[in-house]
Amino acid sequence: MRKTKALNNESGFIKFIFVMLVLACIIYVGIKLGIPYYKYSALKSDSREIARISVVQPVDRARTLVYERAQELNIPLEEGDIEVHKTKNTVRIITGWSDTVDFLGIYQYTFDFNVNVEE
Repeated sequence: MRKTKALNNESGFIKFIFVMLVLACIIYVGIKLGIPYYKYSALKSDSREIARISVVQPVDRARTLVYERAQELNIPLEEGDIEVHKTKNTVRIITGWSDTVDFLGIYQYTFDFNVNVEE
């Protein structure tokens, strides 16, 4: 009964619409910011796994695996942007890229991501 009063009341309805708009904006911004960070986290995690298994594989194979994973995640990387350094017991994978997030065509922000893993 109280909810009906709040929605029928003019100030209650306006407050409800305002709260819904604020929640929608928060969800929109969260999704727009979350996707680039998810891609970064996924590539970093996969690069760490590739570095672990690449101790016994050639350097070119590790570079190709990281590049393929970046393509799956739609990360703007070229194969030449991926550095793989191999020592006797470790493999280091270094790469980086920039990703621009567009907020409704009004504001754009560029994130710079760097992956530097050693296993």
